[in-house]
Amino acid sequence: MSKRPWGYQPLPERADPQWDLHPDTHAVRAGLARSGFGETSEALYLNSGFTYSSAEEAEAAFADEVDHFVYGRFANPTIAMFENRLAAIEGAEFCIGTGSGMSAMFASIACMVKAGDHVVASASMFSSCYVVLTEILPKWGITVDFVTGTDPKIWAVALSKPTKVVFIESPSNPMLEIVDIRMVSDLAHKVGATVVVDNVMASPILQKPLELGADVVMYSATKHIDGQGRVLAGAILGKNSYLQEHLSQFVRHTGPSLSPFNAWVLVKSLETMGLRVERMTNSAQKIAEFLESRPEITNVRYPGLKSHPGYAIAQKQMSGGGSTMGIEFKGSQRDAFKFMNKLRVIDISNNLGDSKSLITHPASSTHRRLSPEVRAEVGITDSVLRLSVGLEHSSDLLKDLEQAF
Repeated sequence: MSKRPWGYQPLPERADPQWDLHPDTHAVRAGLARSGFGETSEALYLNSGFTYSSAEEAEAAFADEVDHFVYGRFANPTIAMFENRLAAIEGAEFCIGTGSGMSAMFASIACMVKAGDHVVASASMFSSCYVVLTEILPKWGITVDFVTGTDPKIWAVALSKPTKVVFIESPSNPMLEIVDIRMVSDLAHKVGATVVVDNVMASPILQKPLELGADVVMYSATKHIDGQGRVLAGAILGKNSYLQEHLSQFVRHTGPSLSPFNAWVLVKSLETMGLRVERMTNSAQKIAEFLESRPEITNVRYPGLKSHPGYAIAQKQMSGGGSTMGIEFKGSQRDAFKFMNKLRVIDISNNLGDSKSLITHPASSTHRRLSPEVRAEVGITDSVLRLSVGLEHSSDLLKDLEQAF
């Protein structure tokens, strides 16, 4: 018999606080599962498999009769810490981590639909989401209708027939369109639809879709949650009924798994997410106001500006405008490129929600896959740029933008 490693001893149980903890406290402590070593930082478990004390215990574990990790594709202690922590911050009954934001988006819908089902979605969205809805799901015999704007009458028409899923991206990428989540959720539930909200642009800090009536919320955890350009990851959150009836078996057997190392990075990232998002949002508000005053700019799409057509709804369902904005130049693509190339602090990159400020030209990068007609419908012209504001001091970002003009 081998001896236990030096210093190992079972940890005594400690009573939970007798009050509701603030999300900022959950960001540091929720989901914490210390080993017998009593480490202060969360442990990283890289193993793919687990052992059992007996054949009977293994049988009971696979039958879900006992609480026991079975296989890394199903669950892992480090991944569980990330999932439990994010669920506590979001106010969700469960969280499933995935390998990327797009695997989260696809799984959140695909686990529910079959041939003959109908899906309704907001028209303005990230291009890969659009491809899933217009090219992949139709191959399965699923019909998809898109709704532009937030007019209740238009949404009511789209939801006048049986609908399985409603997918909303609000704010949208890259034009920051706002959808009234409460209004759409109420209409969707009347026809028995499940509402899935892509909350990437707002982050868990600025918007709580589940509190607004949505059933499921999904993230690219690469943005904001990690927010430091280190890992790919996604997350799906909601009620246990959705997990048990739809999602659990789908992810178990299709395997969009999150790696333990990435989960460990994300666990630590959650501790500072609130601080980062608040700083980025404050800077973004200043920058949006500056850009709106420039004669070279036709339009700035930022939910924190009163000029935004969805400003009133954003004020109702968001606690801040977020870190990202759409900027439309008066000139051509060539003018937009010239501006980008003159920047000295802000990087040209197709990522967002990062600690570094990043700018991209959606029509030629993130949304290139969409046809010119589709891009035009959602306002992505050749003179539109998307700016993601990072953690640099706002004075330096303003100086960089001004000298580029």
